[in-house]
Amino acid sequence: MNIKKILKITAGVIIFLTLPSLLFFGFIYFKYDEDLPVGGQPEQADILAHKMLDALDHEAYENTNYIEWVFKKRRYYKWKKNKNICTVYWKDYKVELNLKDPKLSTAYVHNFAVDGDMSKDLINKALNYFNNDSFWLVAPYKVFDKGTKRSLVNLDNGEQGLLVTYTSGGTTPGDSYLWHLDPTGKPNSFRMWVSTLPIGGLEASWGDWTTTSSGAQLPTLHKILFLGIEITDIKGQE
Repeated sequence: MNIKKILKITAGVIIFLTLPSLLFFGFIYFKYDEDLPVGGQPEQADILAHKMLDALDHEAYENTNYIEWVFKKRRYYKWKKNKNICTVYWKDYKVELNLKDPKLSTAYVHNFAVDGDMSKDLINKALNYFNNDSFWLVAPYKVFDKGTKRSLVNLDNGEQGLLVTYTSGGTTPGDSYLWHLDPTGKPNSFRMWVSTLPIGGLEASWGDWTTTSSGAQLPTLHKILFLGIEITDIKGQE
C-alpha cells in the first residue's frame, strides 16, 4: 500500500470519527450559547442574595467546621473549614492542602511525602481540584466572597435572577453565574459564563439537596444538558 493511499485512509478515518462530534458541538453551540446579560440594581441584588442565604440557613453552614464529600466518584475531600485546611485524595495521591498559604501544603504518593517539582505539581493540581469541586458543593454560600459583584437580571419568565461575577480569587477569576431562585429564595439552577467552557449560558441544576448533621444544606446532583455531576458521601459537622 503506497503512502498516498495510507494518508487518504487515515484522513477518512479522522473525518469519520470527528465529524459527528463537530456537528453535535455546533448544534449545542448555536442552540444554547448566549452572551453574558447586563445586570443592574446592585443594592436590590444584595437583598436577593441575602434572601437566598436565608433560604439555605446560611448560619448553619457558617457553623459547619468540617465537611467531607466525594466528587464524581473520583476525588475525596476532608475539609477542616474553620482551619482553612483540606485533605484531597485522588488515585494514589494525597495532599494536605493549606488553603490560606498553599506553599505550606504537603503532597504524598502512596502515603510517602514528596518534594520538589512533583510536590509543586500535586499541590497545584489539588488546589485546582478543590476550587472547582468545592464550588459545585457550596457556591450559593460564596455570593458575598471578596471580589464578587452582584446585580439583578430580568428573566424571560418575568422574574429576576441574581448575577454573581467573581472578579478575583479561585482558579478562573472573571467567571459569572446567573442564579434562578424559587419563590422562597432557594436556588434551583444557575447559568454559567466561565472561561473553561466554550459555550456561554449553559444551565446547571441545583437540587437533590441533603441536610447534614450540622444543618448545612448541600446538593448531591447537578444536571447539565444530558450530563450529571454527582456528589456523594457528604458529611457536615460543627
